[in-house]
Amino acid sequence: MSRVKRGVNAHRRHRKVVKAAKGYRGLRSINFRAAKNATMKAGMNSYTHRRTKKRDFRRLWITRINAACRAEGIAYSRFVAALHEKGVELNRKVLADLAVNDPAAFKAVVDSVK
Repeated sequence: MSRVKRGVNAHRRHRKVVKAAKGYRGLRSINFRAAKNATMKAGMNSYTHRRTKKRDFRRLWITRINAACRAEGIAYSRFVAALHEKGVELNRKVLADLAVNDPAAFKAVVDSVK
């Protein structure tokens, strides 16, 4: 059986990992072992943060809606309950955008569900 030399494949794999670690500080951008660990960790964090980003934005929208609701004299929970009761199908993203950029329209929505 002939001998298998793996230099080309290993070098290609190492080069791909080090290229992915471009811009990292210190040995993490040069050394294969450090770059491999850094890119694995970065991949895990990006996977996790793609999910937490959704939660963070929802929290931000709720905070903005709550502040705008209180300025109109109604609590957030009562406002959302009234929205569901009246069948208004505006999501929190749209409501938060209205509260920040178009207070008059938000006031009209609040008045329609009061």
